[in-house]
Amino acid sequence: MAINTQKTTQSVAVFKDGDYVLYRDPELYWTGQSGHTFVCRINRAWATGTYTLTAPVSGRLIEFARPDYMRLLPPIDAMRDIDTAPLHTDGAATDMTAAALAWLTQQHTIANTRPELPNPRG
Repeated sequence: MAINTQKTTQSVAVFKDGDYVLYRDPELYWTGQSGHTFVCRINRAWATGTYTLTAPVSGRLIEFARPDYMRLLPPIDAMRDIDTAPLHTDGAATDMTAAALAWLTQQHTIANTRPELPNPRG
């Protein structure tokens, strides 16, 4: 009987400086400790394939983070409440976050402001 010794390979994500990721601290996770998974921002990508991260809430610096323990937090997920807001119903604004309301207010102000004409040339 033949034994399959072929390794399975998974593609590892490549992140950019400034990306937000969900990071799982492998040491905390595998030892059963709490607080092992949290949001981080990519500070630097290294040629070794590791990353330097900062946890925005705690300010914790994580060096040599492996991409296997990171998942990208796409902007589309952060903006979903704005994109799917039922603005045509009464009370729709009460279901939105303050940030979403501020962004919509800003967009409404910009859209309803008269564009300024350029200064005439002498």
